[in-house]
Amino acid sequence: EMLRLALFFALYFYTTCSGESCKDPAITPSYYTTSDAVIASESVFIVELSLACANGAQSVALYADVSGRQFPVTRGQDVGKYQVSWSLPHKQAGSGIYQVKFFDEESYSALRKAQRNNEDVDLIQPLFTVNVDHRGAWNGPWVSTEVLAAAVGILIYYLAFSAKSIIQA
Repeated sequence: EMLRLALFFALYFYTTCSGESCKDPAITPSYYTTSDAVIASESVFIVELSLACANGAQSVALYADVSGRQFPVTRGQDVGKYQVSWSLPHKQAGSGIYQVKFFDEESYSALRKAQRNNEDVDLIQPLFTVNVDHRGAWNGPWVSTEVLAAAVGILIYYLAFSAKSIIQA
């Protein structure tokens, strides 16, 4: 009897703590990427999304994979809201499309198992993907404003000096 009770609580704990599986996910994604390298030391990527499941699942645990690197996905306070973020040095974060693959617990554990066993991870199907279009980070003008201001000042001085020479001649 005691074993049955312990088994019941273990099963109850597992089903309430593990994430639900999502059937036929419908997503509304949005994203942000760093566009100015002058004010930031790294390019930051943030993907936010709303997730609705056909089976009504609301506590879906999600994991993200970007180019073979996995990141935890945080659940927002509102039901169905999720966010994942990561950063890269500007030189590594070239412009282009970054594919973010989202996995639920079941597919994520299959992904991790495939990685451990050096199997083809592309065979593991994500729950859904979001494409992030990163335009690259702007590094500022080719000539700094101080150099440009100095050049304009020298040019004005030269023109004024030349005009003065012509008038006095």
